Amino acid sequence: MPSTSILLAGCGKLGGALLDGWLASPNPPRMVVLDRHKNCDNENVTIIRSADSVPDDFAPDIIVLAVKPAVADDVITSLTQTLGQRLENAAFLSVMAGRTCASLSAAAQKAGQKCPTLRAMPNTPSTIGAGVSGLYAAPDCTEAQTRLCHDLLSAVGDVVEVSEEKDLLGVTALAGSGPAYVFLLAELLEKAGQAHGLSAETARRLARGTIYGAGRMLNELPDDAETLRKAVTSPNGTTAAALSELMQEEAWPRAVDKAISAAVHRAEELAG
Repeated sequence: MPSTSILLAGCGKLGGALLDGWLASPNPPRMVVLDRHKNCDNENVTIIRSADSVPDDFAPDIIVLAVKPAVADDVITSLTQTLGQRLENAAFLSVMAGRTCASLSAAAQKAGQKCPTLRAMPNTPSTIGAGVSGLYAAPDCTEAQTRLCHDLLSAVGDVVEVSEEKDLLGVTALAGSGPAYVFLLAELLEKAGQAHGLSAETARRLARGTIYGAGRMLNELPDDAETLRKAVTSPNGTTAAALSELMQEEAWPRAVDKAISAAVHRAEELAG
């Protein structure tokens, strides 16, 4: 963890996960957390309830926006007006869905401050340190600012940088929403197991353990997903019989493509 100063605006589930990841690092940064409800007993963290309570000697390197998109402009305005010249070398890192870098930069400029902006899309496994985040840096961000945000996000999982902001739509559909797809698969496997005579507890343990183990293999082995799938599939065996149904064009191939397309379309709508 780099030695830096962070202002975290919003400390709900995602903001709290980021905070926990930073605090767990060997060299935690100095942090000011703007949140009406959060409490934290740590010497590296100062909790404030409003922007005008930022300590006078605090000049953030990064302002992480983890608030609801609807209140982002008000938060940016209050922070820029309070911090003024202390934002001279700062950048905004947004982890909000549906707000472009241009819209966030415009909010800062309206309040009289120009700040480079980055956007990230972490997913919910970040809350247990196993997330993956897509990261985009606007052209006016420096390499140092991008590297710093990459390091900060790495505290809660893997980070994939994208070169164009529109690529975050695909990141949102694949990784941001992706855990829900896996949870649905677990739900369906449990129900199918019960339909074939397994107890609810047995089906639950088998479904979850299978997904967990397969996920570990994908993460820890060098083989790609196709190779791993084929290794499990004996000719004319039980797995081949199941896959003959799932891999029909109108089954998983089409369903997954339609699902990702629908998520991308909705992300475009939310982005305006």
